[in-house]
Amino acid sequence: MNKTANYELTIIIPVYNEQDNMERLENTLSNYIKESSVKCCALFVNDGSKDDSLNLIKKACNENNDFLYISLSKNSGLSAAMKAGIDVAESKYVGYMDADMQTDVRDFETLLKYAQQYKLVMGIRANRKDSAFKLMQSKIANSFRRMMTHDGATDTGCPLKIIHSDYAKRIPFFTGMHRFLPALIKLQDGGTFYEVPVRHYPREAGVSKYNLWNRLISPFKDCFAFRWMAHRYINYNIGDSNL
Repeated sequence: MNKTANYELTIIIPVYNEQDNMERLENTLSNYIKESSVKCCALFVNDGSKDDSLNLIKKACNENNDFLYISLSKNSGLSAAMKAGIDVAESKYVGYMDADMQTDVRDFETLLKYAQQYKLVMGIRANRKDSAFKLMQSKIANSFRRMMTHDGATDTGCPLKIIHSDYAKRIPFFTGMHRFLPALIKLQDGGTFYEVPVRHYPREAGVSKYNLWNRLISPFKDCFAFRWMAHRYINYNIGDSNL
């Protein structure tokens, strides 16, 4: 049996070349899982890391019963890593956080307060600790996304999210999908989302995987892909069955 079925929440953590953050990440997750208001596990998704991340993930899983992992055969990008985690998770909820330690796993408790009421609960990075250049790029990209999708979301780049697993598994995934989760949830019948402020910290270790291209240029292109897909999205509900 898939071990994630034993939990109410599976926290998916995509990892790509984050060996310098793994010890802090392991300790923080381990402490949170012990005090979480729901039974939860951590699911590391190694996205073809070229450093020692995979070995450190395996070591952490051997030392923590509530740690699980899958490893992609090659680097496939954040959206693919998220999809892989969602595909294998069998818990009621799936959560998502980055491995860069710029958000606080304890803020999942804030998100969980609204998880029953909304299909997606997502953080807004309060008092963001990024450079002025990053903040400017993010502001431009978020404004353009809202104009194109009309999702009304404030900060889709915040990596702290909780989604009902049945809704998460119906999301049409594509490269750059992680930027459009509120809009993709709203495409589904009954799809609702809610935003709450969460803490944000400077990156202390490792190197950001984002640059001008994938923080600003790619999101512009992806908006047009979303618009094309949204007009062709199919909703259906099964009324009866003898399965």
